[in-house]
Amino acid sequence: MAVAVGIDIAKEIHWACLKVIGTGKLLSNHKVENTPADIADLIDEIGTAATEHGPATVGIDVLGGIAALIEAMLLEASITVVHVSGSAVNRARRGTVGGEHKSDPKDAAVIADQVRMRDDLRPIIGQRESDIDLRLPAGRRSEVVADQTRRVNRLRDLLTSIHPGLERVVDPTGKAGAHLLTRYVTPAEIRAAGQRRVLAHLRRAGHLRETTMQTLATTAVSAAQAQRITVPGETVAADLIRGLATEILSGREQLKAIDDRIEVILHDHPDAALIRSLPGMGATLTAEFLSVTGGIDRFVTGDKLAAAAGLAPVLKQSGKVRYLQRPTAGDKVLKRVFYQSAFIAISRDPASKIYYRRKRTEGKAHHQAVLVLARRRVNVLHAILRNRQPYRAADPASAA
Repeated sequence: MAVAVGIDIAKEIHWACLKVIGTGKLLSNHKVENTPADIADLIDEIGTAATEHGPATVGIDVLGGIAALIEAMLLEASITVVHVSGSAVNRARRGTVGGEHKSDPKDAAVIADQVRMRDDLRPIIGQRESDIDLRLPAGRRSEVVADQTRRVNRLRDLLTSIHPGLERVVDPTGKAGAHLLTRYVTPAEIRAAGQRRVLAHLRRAGHLRETTMQTLATTAVSAAQAQRITVPGETVAADLIRGLATEILSGREQLKAIDDRIEVILHDHPDAALIRSLPGMGATLTAEFLSVTGGIDRFVTGDKLAAAAGLAPVLKQSGKVRYLQRPTAGDKVLKRVFYQSAFIAISRDPASKIYYRRKRTEGKAHHQAVLVLARRRVNVLHAILRNRQPYRAADPASAA
């Protein structure tokens, strides 16, 4: 026999449930504070149970973050740890008596039962320091990008409400457009400044092409000349736009600093050069891939990696009906990494371009063809990391 341990992870207090795998006998079910002392006591308890009943396997429902301490201590104690996803826990709980009732003790018991009954749970291994170093800036980068998108959308809405002509010719995601809007927003302001002063303001941004600044100044003045009416609320909206434009420029600087840091970490990472040899896998996508997977040690085959990314078709069978359909599960970040890199590769890698065109000829829509290419590239990347050999472009004719 052996021991199955389910741990429901929480910020301050985890809940642990220990069961005998063969019989399902409950050994203990109690809370564990997220402190080194309490976690060490739990590890001792697991060790005692393993001595009496056999090797222990621990299942947890969260990776990293609030689970980082207990995950690290369990792995340091050489205890086998597997991941039971939150969605699997929710589905399994609903199959129990009173399944709609959720509590930490119940979820811990459900996790322990999943460990008892399943042999396909992915093991958790200790991540390299370089992978953790990548996870933090990659996560922060995603947050900054999301904030930038929100700011840009809000700025566009405000600008359209008071000066739609300017909104059509200014790109606030670019440095020139954002810098213009830190000072000149309303038609009256731009007309009063004239093209000469608008251009002088743009030049103070630095590192902009003269042609870009000339074009933007000309189109901004033309838009201001075309609108002579003052829209109600214009003054307040313009102030908000200037503030958002300043935040957007600051966000650009944050992203540059984060990207520089990621480049430094990737330079010394043992897998980075191999991953980046695959067309479409730039620094950002490589960092996101490594921050999610920590390499491929958890994925025995490319099929396992594709399943984790939600790119492997799933079988649906009932009676005589049998078909494959697109999965709805999988890690969203990992799926986006493979999809975006495949989309980029279409324009940069001849073999990928030919394969994509063949799928389009077969009747697949653009999105479907990119997904099929992404699925194929999962196996390629897995082989690159498994064999420790960089990508070598195949003869384009072989992909046709």
